[in-house]
Amino acid sequence: VQLQASGGGSVQAGGSLRLSCAASGRTFSRNNVGWFRQAPGKEREIVAGMRWSGSTFYADSAKDRFTLSRNNAENTVYLQMNSLKPEDTAVYYCETRDTWGRGTLVTVSS
Repeated sequence: VQLQASGGGSVQAGGSLRLSCAASGRTFSRNNVGWFRQAPGKEREIVAGMRWSGSTFYADSAKDRFTLSRNNAENTVYLQMNSLKPEDTAVYYCETRDTWGRGTLVTVSS
């Protein structure tokens, strides 16, 4: 099983990014998937998650700004991040069934 997270970059506050998590060897429509982030000097925290059924949940910090979606044909989960803030700066990871993808760095400047 391999997960590949991508889509990170540098944006100014208020900007948007869309992160992608592509999986090989595991089908997202049959598994839960989570997005986490880890900022420098801080512990890793959950950002959002999608259950195999398609239902979603968001951390308070992500509500009303971040949106999860899934493309079953491409076996990819997307995290659309809008109205980004400097405090969103972190390495973002996707995870499913204890398998972690390589993180993608998001940097938000003020």
